Order: sequence, then C-alpha cells, then structure tokens
Amino acid sequence: MVESLEFDLIICGSGLAGLRAAIEAARKNSKIKIGIVSKLQVMRSHSVSAEGGTAAVLFEDEGDTIESHIYDTVKGSDFLADQDVAERLCVEMPKEIYQLDHWGMPWSRRKDGRIGQRNFGGYSFPRATYASDKVGFFEMQTLYDTCQKFENIEYLNEWFATSIIHDGKRFMGITAIELSSGTFYSVKGKALIIATGGAGRLYSFSTYALSSTPDGLDMALRAGMALKDMEFVQFHPTGILPSGILITEGARGEGGYLLNNKGERFMKKYAGEKMELAPRDIVSRAMMTEMSEGRGFKHETGVNCMKLDLRHLGDEKIKEKLGGIREISIKFSGLDPSTDILDVRPVCHYMMGGIHTDIDGATELQGVWAAGEAACNSVHGSNRLGANSTSECIVWGKITGSLAVDYIEKYDSSTSWPHHLVAAEEKRIYDGIFRGNGDANPYEVKQELTDVMNDKAYVFRNEKNLVEGLKKIRQLKEQTWKHVDDKANEYNTNFSNVMELDSMFRVAEIVLLGAINRKESRGAHARTDYPKRDDANFLHHTLAYYDPQEPIMKTHPVTITKYQPVERKY
Repeated sequence: MVESLEFDLIICGSGLAGLRAAIEAARKNSKIKIGIVSKLQVMRSHSVSAEGGTAAVLFEDEGDTIESHIYDTVKGSDFLADQDVAERLCVEMPKEIYQLDHWGMPWSRRKDGRIGQRNFGGYSFPRATYASDKVGFFEMQTLYDTCQKFENIEYLNEWFATSIIHDGKRFMGITAIELSSGTFYSVKGKALIIATGGAGRLYSFSTYALSSTPDGLDMALRAGMALKDMEFVQFHPTGILPSGILITEGARGEGGYLLNNKGERFMKKYAGEKMELAPRDIVSRAMMTEMSEGRGFKHETGVNCMKLDLRHLGDEKIKEKLGGIREISIKFSGLDPSTDILDVRPVCHYMMGGIHTDIDGATELQGVWAAGEAACNSVHGSNRLGANSTSECIVWGKITGSLAVDYIEKYDSSTSWPHHLVAAEEKRIYDGIFRGNGDANPYEVKQELTDVMNDKAYVFRNEKNLVEGLKKIRQLKEQTWKHVDDKANEYNTNFSNVMELDSMFRVAEIVLLGAINRKESRGAHARTDYPKRDDANFLHHTLAYYDPQEPIMKTHPVTITKYQPVERKY
C-alpha cells in the first residue's frame, strides 16, 4: 500500500516563485492546507544564487517610466515576448519591491535613503534594484522568514516529486519520494503550482546549482502539458573560469570593462551605445566572435576566454557593492578583482523556455499553474534582460498563489482517486530505474549528455552541429544507464541522480529539435547558417508535446499589442 498525504494546494519548488506563491495563498485563505514540496532544503533553492538585481520602475520622478520598462523588455526579447505579459510584469513589480521592503528586505540604499538601483544590460534607465550582489539570497531569506508567520504552510523538504496525477482533464495530486527514508508517496491535492526552476544543468558549463535539472518540466511534459520555446537558452557573458560560477552583470553595471587581447573594450564594435551593457545575447556573441577571430585569451585549462576588468572601480566600491563576487573570484579562481583581471566566458545561465502558460500562469491542465523559470508565460521571448527573472518569479508567484486559492474554494471533489496511475508511476521508477540492469555508467552518460549540449547547442549554432547533437543524445539514451547500484533506502543520491538524468534526456531532445526547426537567428538562438531574423516564417512560439517516439512540435502565436517588430540595435 502506497503511503498517502493530502493538501489543498501543492507547490513544487521552494525558490522565489514557490515561496511567494505560498505567502499569497496563505494570506488569502488561512484555512487551506499548503504543502511546499522541494527536493532540497528550502534555503538551498537556486534562487539564493541570484546576484545582481530585480528590475522595477521606482523613480518616475527622476525620468523612468513603466512604458520604457515594457519596451526595453520587448526589444530585449527580440520581439518574441508576449507584450501583454511584459506589460503586466512592469506594472506589478514596483509594488512588490515595496512589499519586500515592508517584509524586511535589506535593499541597498542611496545616500538620500531611497532604495538603490543600478544599471543593467538592455535598459534605458538604471532599474535593477539590488542588495549588494546577493539579491537572491536576501529575497529568499525575506520570503522564508515571512512564510513562518503562517501556520497553514507545511514544508516537505528533500522530497523528490516524480509525476502529476490527473484524470485527463484536471489535476488530482502528485507522486513523490521522501528522500530521507526512500518512501514512495501519493500526495493528493486540489491545485498545483510548479515552481521547480530552470534546466540549466543540461549544459556542463553552467552557472546553475547541480540540482537544477528539468524534473519539474519533464513531470509536466509527461502529464500532457507543452514545453514552450525551449530552443532559447541564455548564455551569460561572464562565467568565471574554470568553474562557470556567475560574475553578476552588476559588475558591468557598476562600470566594469570587457577586454580583448589587444587591451580594447571591444563592445564598441558591436553595441556602440550600450557597450558592456548591451543585452546578454549580444555581448556573448561579441565575445565568441572576438575569440574565434584570434583576439581572445587562452585560459590555463585550455579554453578560450576574455577578460573582465574591475580594478578601476577601486577596492572600497568592490567590497561594498560586489563583495560576493570578490569572494567567489578569490575562492574559485585565486584572483582578487581589486588587483587582478578576471577570466570569463559565456556560460549557460537561464532558460527562456519552460512549461507553456497563459498570462495568469495557468497551464493546459485544469488546476495546474507554473511560475518562475519553470514556466514560459512568454514574458522574455527569445532573450531575457537581466534582473527581469527575479521580478518574474515574484510577480507570478503572487498571481498563481492567488488564483490557486480561488480555484480551491470552488473545488468539487467528487472524482475518485486513480490508484492505477500511482501504481503505474511506482512501476516506472522502481522497475524501470531503481531495479534496472545495465553496464553503462549513468554518471559518465550524464557528463556526455551535458558535453554534447555544450558543444552542439552553445552560443552559435548550425544545422550540422544540432543534427549531430540530436543523434548523439538519442544514441546515449539507448544505452543501458537506467540502473541504480546503491540499493539503500535513505538518501539514495544515486537513485535521484538517475531519475534526474531520465528527465534530462527528454528535455534536451526538445531543446535540440526546437533549435533545428527554427531556421533563423533571434535573441539567444543564433544560427550561423541562418544569420537573419525571419519574422515572415518564425514570429511564433514553439510548443513541444510528449510522445514516446519523438516530441510532437507545434507553433503558437505571439501577442503583439503596441510594438511592431523592428531591427534590434543598441
């Protein structure tokens, strides 16, 4: 007999979006039972790693405008953002900055006491609201502290969600493994919010925590929901070598320079107006072009890189505003940015794609919403502007938390629980993976998969590499890696790692297929064989649905309200 739990609202994921959703739901109805299911302890969620800022218009009296934030977001997206969604983000976000402030968020301050904001790439006004360079950590701490006020929020820390249970039309619950005991549970619920974050560990050179695998995306995919725009992967210009840990865009926002081996600030050739503060896709491509044309540096590990120079900012400013990256640089590369130039290279940092939702974060399955990086409500289109991601988490955390409560309050619970679906999921993961046989080492297979993504679907792409990458992924998938050598019940990381790898294969295939089909260059998707944007044929979103043989690929229209696509120049 499978162990069972029951909640009104289940939230999968305990980062910014998940915690903000929980707070909103608990504030709205103190009687509903809320369960936050996370494969990590709450404050280990990857949201704590956000460094540079959270975008919002705070100083209209000084010249900033909501309209400017909307247009910057749409232009930054290379006109693939749904413009009604971008407007909602920009209108809602200022209230959330002050709400966080009231909950105790230690925002950095200007000398006049007002909340501090810094420059970020692609914006026409400094609107990245910051807390030194640890904004995600402080936002998470603030939300987690606020959650403690509500007695109806319960945490299932270190539980691995494996599937969504539904009757074909609406949500009924999930299945999950309590990692501390190895016990398999069915968790019944009336509504679900998926806030499991991004899938950046599909790449070997990545800013993401090792836990950032696409389990939540895959769970939605297998339950019949579409993944949208997965071909659009953001490569942040400044991943530190050799680890790939993020050096915040705030370093350039505070005045840092990118240099080639001639000592030139090369961005003047690619974005003369914005320089180092052009959008991330443009800066990353510029760096790769400089390296391919022989103007890069060779790191001691053998990879090409560029240099990030912060020395002119001075020791005092670096310690005050960029203390976190100073610590990272010293610990992980042995360099102090006050005295040394840093080695940097474009690194996988964000997935514009995710679970297909509407403007409210509602998915195609009744009773299920998605928020944060796991979702694709199309606010970022083909390229996200820095500091808009934490904003998105907070805004749609609030929206989905509120709407889920409305749904729960009208819920009709007459449908009988589908025990057969729980039994089928138990068989899939225990007979199909845990008790599987094979001689392929799953960790070596995982390394090969992430290396293929790095090699074949990086900053610049072409048909030959993408097709080779897809072929290689499918060959790896056929190997006998579905087995778990460690047979312990308690904290079996071997088991959870192989389950993660299972989801990685399905989502990696969709990234590559979407990239093959999109025969144009738009935002973060840069094809050397199709270097131009093609609005006539590709001004649409990509949808991918699960099929056991091969993903079913469809298209979805872009919502254009005010701004017709124009050539994107900075």
